[in-house]
Amino acid sequence: MKPWAERPLEIRNLFNPAFCGLVLHRALKGFEEVDSRGMPFSLSLLVLPLSLHRDTRETLALNPKTHLLTTIEANPQILVDFDRRVRDLLPFVHEAFGLLAQQGCLSVSPSGELRTVKRKLRSQVTGTTESVSCQRIARNIGREFARIGDRATVYTTLGIRP
Repeated sequence: MKPWAERPLEIRNLFNPAFCGLVLHRALKGFEEVDSRGMPFSLSLLVLPLSLHRDTRETLALNPKTHLLTTIEANPQILVDFDRRVRDLLPFVHEAFGLLAQQGCLSVSPSGELRTVKRKLRSQVTGTTESVSCQRIARNIGREFARIGDRATVYTTLGIRP
């Protein structure tokens, strides 16, 4: 990972650890709405590639009540280069989790699930239209991951190996 000052302005703005951490936190909260045990770390790695990619986010937002797996099946274009997006965003996911952990915004259960810490981040979703969209989709993704309940199913559907 390049030092902060050496990163291009676009990268600093879009993948800044605070914003990425907020998006991840929203997904963890959504997951906890369905399954209070918390989100497995392996699923958390998929949140940013799904919620920050505009075409994917907009496709998922068109049918918010449709199950994630059904939406992906009906829109296979979501999977184009998805594995590359996951790999490319991995350093930013780790950086965001580092910031969340440093600020005491998440905890890790003994079995490795990630959970939010109450009252560490405001629950109201605010920001630009695009940042609000990212946060809302992340929450929906978290809830869908919890409803699916099987990491292997999610990974297989998305065409990647854990």
